[in-house]
Amino acid sequence: MDASALIAVPVPNDLERLHNATYDALMWALARPGTVQTLPQPGLEAIVETLIDRECRVFSGHKTLLPLIASTGAAITGARDADHAFIDLETEAGLRDLAVAPAGSHLYPDDGATVFSGARIGEGQGLRLRGPGIETYEDIRLGGLRPDIWTLRATRCLYPTGFELFFVDGDRVVGLPRSTTVEVL
Repeated sequence: MDASALIAVPVPNDLERLHNATYDALMWALARPGTVQTLPQPGLEAIVETLIDRECRVFSGHKTLLPLIASTGAAITGARDADHAFIDLETEAGLRDLAVAPAGSHLYPDDGATVFSGARIGEGQGLRLRGPGIETYEDIRLGGLRPDIWTLRATRCLYPTGFELFFVDGDRVVGLPRSTTVEVL
């Protein structure tokens, strides 16, 4: 083999592998709505470290995340202006934050926020999901959420507008893209 054909590929360090695995889990969660993906590290912290940088506008209803978010150089904003929002959807305040989170527009649907919330995956309210990435339908259960979240989401996620939702339970994550239809069972 000719030496000029060799290409040097950098080997990722442990932190890069963690971020890559976190990103992969989040992307698979959106690509296959309703399927549980495994995060390499439990909680929202690895998600913040993976996705958030100085170009992001971030809202957090979780006060404990604010120092970590600030350390990334991201702009900390209100829910109305956030690219990424970490919201507690078990509370009335969290539902109010979700009600004003950006949903994009028909011209710029990508301006919709990416929203993260804790939930109890496999418990609580039964949901039937349909849409891209789902062959027929996917039934899931999500607990620890306000019951009126699904009505609010239906009024705000009128494809192509809307927001992506991720539900995190320890090291498990489920994604709901704006294109997914949710039926409460």
